[in-house]
Amino acid sequence: MLIDRLRYFIARKDEHCLHSPFLFDFYNSVINNSENFEPLQEIEILKRNYKSSNQVIRISDFGAGSKFNSGNLRKVSSIAKYAHRSTKWASILSNTARKIDSKVILELGTSLGLTTSYLSKANPHAKIYTLEGCPETLKIAKSSFKELEIHNVVPLLGNIDEVLPQILKQLTQIDFALFDANHRYQPTLNYFNKCLSLASENSCFVFDDIYWSTGMKKAWKEICEHPKVSISLDFFKVGMVFFRKNIPKQHFILKA
Repeated sequence: MLIDRLRYFIARKDEHCLHSPFLFDFYNSVINNSENFEPLQEIEILKRNYKSSNQVIRISDFGAGSKFNSGNLRKVSSIAKYAHRSTKWASILSNTARKIDSKVILELGTSLGLTTSYLSKANPHAKIYTLEGCPETLKIAKSSFKELEIHNVVPLLGNIDEVLPQILKQLTQIDFALFDANHRYQPTLNYFNKCLSLASENSCFVFDDIYWSTGMKKAWKEICEHPKVSISLDFFKVGMVFFRKNIPKQHFILKA
């Protein structure tokens, strides 16, 4: 991963490489706009509380596991420290969903519900379906939603392989999807392909930890090459794809 990070820093560019009006506007209004990174204090306070918590829960993990924790018993403070993204990236993701006027948001991997909460607060009129495989983790996430008075989130428990097909049957479109659950090659591709039929021209799919492993790098490469993907953006931490029609296929490695 250190070599991948070095390659990213050498290759990354800024808005001057973007000639598409859509991409130029998106990058400058969402990614490169520090005004968008204002932390939501109520969520940040909750995050700090979790980071200082001594509560221990039993983890049920259907994915690739954690690089920082082993075993089934895990402190909530450890999950809050390692399993949650920065305030900046939580803001970028929630503002991306708002930029494309998302009505239906799908999140694979709820964890403690902090990123979900950012998505909810920035998109109060969207319906957010969030899937989590661990009962004890989802229990904490539900308490987060209750404390933050969040009412537009539908938390769903179970193995994503089993729950996702059931949810997709109920939906007609996915505007924004965040894939942050099973960080392995085949499951990532499977989830992408299952959701793809509900993507519109304005949809955005986001993949977390695209350099997590050789398998994730392979999955990300194949997703970028999919014929329905017209724009792919590599920010190292995450990858974003869009499905805009009537534009040439484009791939960019960008600063964030």
